[in-house]
Amino acid sequence: MALLFPQFALAPIMNDLLLQSALKAHQAGNRAEVARLCRELLCTDPKNFNALYLLGFVEFQNGQFEEAERLLGEAIRVNPRSLEALYNRGCVLQSLHRQGEALVCFERALALNRQFLEALLRRGIVLMALKRHADALASFDAALALKSDNAETWNNRGNALLELDRLTESLASFDQAVALKPNHADVWNNRGVALRRLQRHGEALDSFTKALSIKPDDVRALSNRGGLFILLRRFEDAVSDYEKVLRLDPDYPYAPGNLLQCRLQCCDWRNLESEKAAVLQGLEARRPVITPFQFVAWGSSAAEHLRSARLWLEHEGAALSAPSRREKYRHRKIRVAYLSADFRMHATAFLMAGVFESHDRSRFETTAVSFGADDHSAMRARLEAAFDRFIDVRNSSDSEVAELLHEREIDLVVDLKGYTADGRPGILARRPAPVQAHYLGYPGTMAADYVDYIIADKIVIPDEHRRHYTERIAYLPDTYQCNDSKRAIARVPRRREAGLQEDAFVFCCFNNGYKFSPEIFDVWMRLLQRVDNSVLWLLQDNSAAMRNLCREADARGVSPERLVFAARLAPEEHLARQSLADLFLDTLPCNAHTTASDALWAGLPVLTCIGTTFAGRVGASLLSAIGLPELITDSLAAYEALALSLAHDPAALAAVKAKLLKNRDSAPLFDTGRFTRNLEAAYISMLERQQRGEAPESFVVGADERLSP
Repeated sequence: MALLFPQFALAPIMNDLLLQSALKAHQAGNRAEVARLCRELLCTDPKNFNALYLLGFVEFQNGQFEEAERLLGEAIRVNPRSLEALYNRGCVLQSLHRQGEALVCFERALALNRQFLEALLRRGIVLMALKRHADALASFDAALALKSDNAETWNNRGNALLELDRLTESLASFDQAVALKPNHADVWNNRGVALRRLQRHGEALDSFTKALSIKPDDVRALSNRGGLFILLRRFEDAVSDYEKVLRLDPDYPYAPGNLLQCRLQCCDWRNLESEKAAVLQGLEARRPVITPFQFVAWGSSAAEHLRSARLWLEHEGAALSAPSRREKYRHRKIRVAYLSADFRMHATAFLMAGVFESHDRSRFETTAVSFGADDHSAMRARLEAAFDRFIDVRNSSDSEVAELLHEREIDLVVDLKGYTADGRPGILARRPAPVQAHYLGYPGTMAADYVDYIIADKIVIPDEHRRHYTERIAYLPDTYQCNDSKRAIARVPRRREAGLQEDAFVFCCFNNGYKFSPEIFDVWMRLLQRVDNSVLWLLQDNSAAMRNLCREADARGVSPERLVFAARLAPEEHLARQSLADLFLDTLPCNAHTTASDALWAGLPVLTCIGTTFAGRVGASLLSAIGLPELITDSLAAYEALALSLAHDPAALAAVKAKLLKNRDSAPLFDTGRFTRNLEAAYISMLERQQRGEAPESFVVGADERLSP
């Protein structure tokens, strides 16, 4: 799609020689001479179309876009029917990021000639930039109808289909492009994106690697392959790719956060403080350096979480002209739709399955909107049976899903993903329901005006933090976290079967390694040093994490043999073995969430330190709901002291365990029916406010308390 440089019909006669000389100078690559001759001609003939056009063309080549746009605009005023001038002015306007004006130029050119191939292609690219992906697709299809053997057009068509979530068709377009141009690195990269989204990860990896074999310094392909390595839990490989991305382009979007996340997954803390500082500086400068969910793992304040979410929304949550769905439906039953990619063997399903089954069917009609993989598990079958309707929308676009929900007159949409992996906030952004809330999956604000409520409790979001949430808060009375009282626990093994010494004191933390911090690890190592015959039981994660944790233990004077790594097991077997441990040690600044309730359900006491963010206060919420507030500490010093005290006082620890087992069957934490009634009461309050024409408002379920914004 090069600029168009026609041979002019030279006129008037007295200027033939000047213009011919200018054309020859251009052919020789002497742009300065072209400009001199054109300006000389324009001094005597200011409205000479050919001189205006040629000078504008040369200024564009020189990168003087503002001047080029002015000159080409003058040329068009002299000759409004010049296809070339209209086209090239559109190209200049694209370079100036004035996409709407560029579109007008290409449309005017196409009005003069509907078969103007270059203008069709450029119009499609502009429409993509304007997020008008369906119109862009139509433009690329029109171009292919004129010339079907252009690899670039097939590539652009594939990108439009990607944006429309028509993934299979998108892949077919990229396949056409690589068949025409096998060494086109961009197409191989884009093909990898389509395959990754189709969850064909092995083929996606091959495609990204092919792109990099053609163009080794392609930062887009490096970043995409790094992201795929993260999905495949090949974190060291991801580190290599992101390190190279940052060497090539220190400002590449989200590369600092991705690199930091991989380091945390590998428990590689050697450059942790400098990498955290770089991310915080990027946030301060309003650059897209980290995703909100990555920031949850180590961000130290609710205010910072709000800033990261707002910045993500600014860069990634493109403005949508979404309708304001304020219909007041009058249904016999309240229609609630749950949105998730995790209706499968996943932590969200483990927590919520009982809630879905416990909904009052006389008052609520429930719909699952699933955009994740079907793992064909027993959990998937259980969840499909738990809803009135279960809809698989993996192959539908955000706008199509939103329209589906609107057509079904859903009263309340509850998004269970937020900004976590595989989340689709674009569905909520299209405002498919009159009331919209997010819950459970993402522990923080989404900072989006299309999310009315976040469901929480007074511990995870205390009153002093409310100003850092753009949503209104629906406070549940016991704890924000639901649990399934039907979860099965397998036969408890003997310690030696789990790789533990029978007489050891077993400290335990089954969190993912990215939640570990050097500060918390310091505490753990001091505990091992001060408690004889003690071990720390951790989950096997990735080989790099285990290797690095052993190195860090050794550096702190603790034999790596005192770290015991447990293989991953089926959920019921994992629950069973937890009772072999003596004390679960929570992490900070991001606590255990489902992992903590797993431990409590298995009868294993959890010691936590309350933090300064939603993610760092979950342990306290759970322990309060099961009647064990004595295991909540407010500083790492108190956390360490209490852990040491319990390890040295078997009677005190036994009393805590006995209390936990007694409360497990009577306290609110594992009372699924009670939780579901509270959640339903929250839904009713949200909808009653909406029915009365009132704006969303924070409230406490079961209380008359009205909370100020």
